[in-house]
Amino acid sequence: MEIALLQAKKSCPFIHVASASSLRRLTSSSLNPLLLKAKQCPVMSQAISSRSLSTSKTVQQPPVEANTTVVDSHSQGPAVTHATKKTFDYESFYLDELEKKHKDKSYRYFNNINRLAQKFPRAHTARVTDEVTVWCANDYLGMGRSHVLTDTMKRTLDRYGAGAGGTRNIAGNADLHLRLESELADLHHTEGALVFSSCYVANDATLSTLASKLPGCVIFSDALNHASMIQGMRHSGAQKKIFRHNDVNHLEQLLQSVDPSVPKIIAFESVYSMCGSIGPIREIVDLAKKYGAITFLDEVHAVGMYGPRGAGVAEHLDFDLNAHQPTRGNGSILDEIDIYTGTLGKAYGVVGGYIAGSAALVDMIRSYAPGFIFTTSLPPAVVSGAMESIKYLKESTAERHLQQLNTRTVKSRLGDIGIPVIPNPSHIVPVLMGDAAAAKLASDELLSEHSIYVQSINYPTVPVGEERLRITPTPGHDGKMIDELVYSLDKIWNRYGFKRVNDWSNEGGCAGVGVPDAKEISPMWTDKQLGLDAEKEQVAALSSNTVN
Repeated sequence: MEIALLQAKKSCPFIHVASASSLRRLTSSSLNPLLLKAKQCPVMSQAISSRSLSTSKTVQQPPVEANTTVVDSHSQGPAVTHATKKTFDYESFYLDELEKKHKDKSYRYFNNINRLAQKFPRAHTARVTDEVTVWCANDYLGMGRSHVLTDTMKRTLDRYGAGAGGTRNIAGNADLHLRLESELADLHHTEGALVFSSCYVANDATLSTLASKLPGCVIFSDALNHASMIQGMRHSGAQKKIFRHNDVNHLEQLLQSVDPSVPKIIAFESVYSMCGSIGPIREIVDLAKKYGAITFLDEVHAVGMYGPRGAGVAEHLDFDLNAHQPTRGNGSILDEIDIYTGTLGKAYGVVGGYIAGSAALVDMIRSYAPGFIFTTSLPPAVVSGAMESIKYLKESTAERHLQQLNTRTVKSRLGDIGIPVIPNPSHIVPVLMGDAAAAKLASDELLSEHSIYVQSINYPTVPVGEERLRITPTPGHDGKMIDELVYSLDKIWNRYGFKRVNDWSNEGGCAGVGVPDAKEISPMWTDKQLGLDAEKEQVAALSSNTVN
């Protein structure tokens, strides 16, 4: 009331000399002296008279009966009495939802696996004396236990402490974060980069922010895109059109259905982690240019793994050019991608995610994305470890080469005995089971009887009927470990009669296994890129000298 009086005192002489307390006394009486005073005022008397003429008679409301709930006029539905209603049974709801998971065999069981840094890729289970070989980790190159990371992380921990101290906006923006972002921008040939707490957050925050800001934006999404990208699209509220996995013809049909002036985002991945397929990057970039779209490429399972410096599949496509001229503007397809996203938690061995793109794009996401603004930044030790890992893998190719060679060996050995590996050109070895219960049984038996840990993958991560085991060889898996894996899988397949390649072929094929007239898929890493051509030439030369 005091604020209203201050405004009114400037124009009303009566209020100008009256205090707030005196005005309250005037309104407390049943006779309402304040109304009498108003009628004496030349201004208010006219306003009251006008109000009386324009107001219809008040309809007399019936008295409200006792125990009757008064419902707001804007609300809908019948009146509710709390006297006879039971409260919602939350615990029963939780149990019912869990029972659905158990019935459709999609309930997730988490094994207690503790990786041993000095024995990689070995780990112990809940009992420290029980050790197993891990064959499904995403620490693809074993960098998580490398002294390249751990030494600098220990020093950083001693100097800067455990936590970042806040969000990037509040005490959490250190020189280490800025230097890491510079390394990432250099890696992808972009103007800028932005680090997030994970790549799930990076994908969600970037897509939801960008697509919601672009007026009338339409997102074109590959059918097998990761859940983080799907969530970001949902949060954006933008229209979404899904194209069949890696089907550029279908993508073009969908692009043709949208007005050229409408903002468009094509979201896809380079390596699809559950099947190992690789996205048609060049073709999608061409379509984006043709139809005025921007590209959003998730390189999560490719960074550190492909390319001469580990920038991913986009870098790998122009391998020689990027090896000899690793700079922005060299004319490679790497320069044609609008937005990259990647992780620090797989091949780089730590945790975190990021985006890379133009300076304006990065600054806009930094300024608008809640997933970045309101999250505590990565701890200094993690940031320093990530930076050293990226710098190291820009120079060293030994880890990538050995990982690819082990992948080739495992795929070849399993193929020799008919274990159904889903064909793909990447470092992923997906073994088709085709049934959720069978996949869990195989996983459990590998662990309990053979001390081998391979996680089963079920719906909704993969479609029902395409359940699988997902194997990821690393540089640390030696010949003996590979022998044990192959022997164990063969024994389990024989014991339970799981389908082999011929069985899938007789059924017409599934998920690329046993498909008639299927084209042979060549590995992404060529023999030349792995240095195998030189070895073959040396062997051939030695053979020729021996014969002569």
